Amino acid sequence: MKQVLQNLKTGVIELEELPCPLVRDGHLLIQTRSTLISAGTERMLVELGKGSLLAKARAQPDKVKQVLDKIRTDGLLPTLEAVFSRLDEPLPLGYCNSGVVIEVGKGVEGFSVGDRVANNGAHAEMVCVPRNLCAKISEGVDDDSASFAILGAIGLQGIRLIEPSIGESVVVIGLGLIGLMTVQMLIAGGCKVLGIDPSPARQELARGFGAETAASGEGSDPVSAALAFSDGRGVDGVVITASSRSSDIMHQAAAMCRKRGRIVLVGVVGLELSRTDYYKKELSFQVSCSYGPGRYDADYEEKGRDYPLGFVRWTAQRNFEAVLALMASGKLNVAPLISRRIAHGDAAEAYRTLTDDRAALGIVLTYPQAPPSTQRVVTVTSSARTSAPKGGAVLGLIGAGTFAKRALLPHLKGCPVRLRIVASAGGVSGGHLARKFGFERVTTDYQEVLRDPEVNLVYIATRHHLHARMTLEALAAGKHVTVEKPLCLTLQELAEIAAAHAQSHGQQLFVGFNRRFALPTVKMNELLRSRTQPLCASIMVNAGIVGADAWVQDAEQGGGRIVGEACHFIDLISHLAASPITRVMTTTIGRGPGDSTRDDKATITLTLADGSMGTVHYFGNGDKSYPKETIDVFCEGRVLRLENFRVLRGYGWPGFAKYRLFKINKGFHETAFSITQTVARGGPALMPFDGIVNVMKATFAAVESARTGQPIDLP
Repeated sequence: MKQVLQNLKTGVIELEELPCPLVRDGHLLIQTRSTLISAGTERMLVELGKGSLLAKARAQPDKVKQVLDKIRTDGLLPTLEAVFSRLDEPLPLGYCNSGVVIEVGKGVEGFSVGDRVANNGAHAEMVCVPRNLCAKISEGVDDDSASFAILGAIGLQGIRLIEPSIGESVVVIGLGLIGLMTVQMLIAGGCKVLGIDPSPARQELARGFGAETAASGEGSDPVSAALAFSDGRGVDGVVITASSRSSDIMHQAAAMCRKRGRIVLVGVVGLELSRTDYYKKELSFQVSCSYGPGRYDADYEEKGRDYPLGFVRWTAQRNFEAVLALMASGKLNVAPLISRRIAHGDAAEAYRTLTDDRAALGIVLTYPQAPPSTQRVVTVTSSARTSAPKGGAVLGLIGAGTFAKRALLPHLKGCPVRLRIVASAGGVSGGHLARKFGFERVTTDYQEVLRDPEVNLVYIATRHHLHARMTLEALAAGKHVTVEKPLCLTLQELAEIAAAHAQSHGQQLFVGFNRRFALPTVKMNELLRSRTQPLCASIMVNAGIVGADAWVQDAEQGGGRIVGEACHFIDLISHLAASPITRVMTTTIGRGPGDSTRDDKATITLTLADGSMGTVHYFGNGDKSYPKETIDVFCEGRVLRLENFRVLRGYGWPGFAKYRLFKINKGFHETAFSITQTVARGGPALMPFDGIVNVMKATFAAVESARTGQPIDLP
């Protein structure tokens, strides 16, 4: 199938050949019939993409602050690598889609194959969309009109927040697509509407829908027009659907309102507010969020958990349905808003029209009506393809997210490995990585990786809840397996993996504990090799704040930060001591205001079989400018201190004072090389499996100890 993507670095619009998405649980697989280009949002993205680095920075000051924080923490070169890697990502365009259901995912009710649905899918021939972001298209509503339903819901949500009553006077500032639909819906609800926009053509459209209009911009006085419209009393409400950097619009909206009037911002404008404007009239101001309740809520969107109708009458999905019903009744007419219909295959022309013709409103992309192609493997032509010697590692990668892109694939350069196939659920990230790094094939069905007879090494880099299942399947398929940490999320999963590993036929099982392979760690092990007494190790992790709504904090998907991230450092202490862990005790801080998580503010104390002890201070409430990871090892009257995996200092160590690297080395390349070389050459286990099991049990014990407040002994 073909999908429209934008290169963030250059702004170039591309029509990419990608494998068809695999329908997921709680989702619908939809063959697209029409999509609408959002003149506001997508024009902004295209123009941003075409801008220079300086222009991009000026447009995103919040991102600039993040970059500066990262420079202070990680250094200049790693930060630049991360920034350019982010800019290199393709951006799927589009979110206004209408099509026909081809497959219904597990757990979906109320939809059937053949249903016509409006949804927020991208400009692609096939899309996989969560059920709560789909709505059945009413009879009598054509596909092109239905593609406007998503933008219509954005306007409708703004209307719901302003709570208009029959007969009230409402101003709509900005008569783009959303503004003109908002005008019609307000009129359908019994309101008097004044539309304000600098474009005479758009004013004429608004008048055709039954609104009065006024001009904005230089030489005009929209405030006087609004006061005249409301017989001098001031309007009851203002819905702002305009896009402008100026804060004048907010001042004008306040000036045209009556006392206790309501203002809702749907668009994007400057927000330098004057307190006096709002104080004297006791005005209400609210920013509207997209389609309505449920938007950006992972439970609603991805997990399909709807809000009870009795408590949340209008969710995003129910707003879609209401807009489609208005279209079916004839109260919302979007046909006059369609400026051009362009075939999906000519998407580049459509975006040229968008940027060159500022008067263009609705540009609809039309799609082939032939039977859909559900091909889920695409062969990639790439000059960057790597070849491995006969008998070497042949890699199949499952998961094409940030970790794979930044921490794995760049470090395979020089490794004895052939990049065979990459799998990603949507296909966009997988296709990008395949072309960038030289994979031969890309798929949206990870089973294709397991079925590929040429693949002998499967790397699992998905979200944590999939690790155990995919590890079991890869072992059953006879593959060597590398799974990014953690290996699994429960003791039951660990037991199943142990049983499968015991029955495997000499396959290697690796876990992504890369810090044990880092060059500074190797140096520490060399220095510690001659010790005869137990050691004391202390690791301070300035983990940074991760919101409670992040997937890694989700018990089902991520397992929490101790399981998902602190396991790295539990493994590192065991590795430095060359001894298994026998006892675990975790202390967490008490819950305070704003503290939604506790396992990322924890001290984990470990006792090891050789008498050594270690502590992992895993703190998520520090400042980014403080070093991220600091390791201290005390042993036999000497101390080693490793700062941010770049500078290792020795205190009291004969013949050793300092080991310094040019940049941070957390062992990503060394891990990749060791794994691929072990697969290529064979030999003993790179990571003894009983050690992996011990670390995972210690990690689960750390979580249990945090819950109970009691130490946990390991068998």
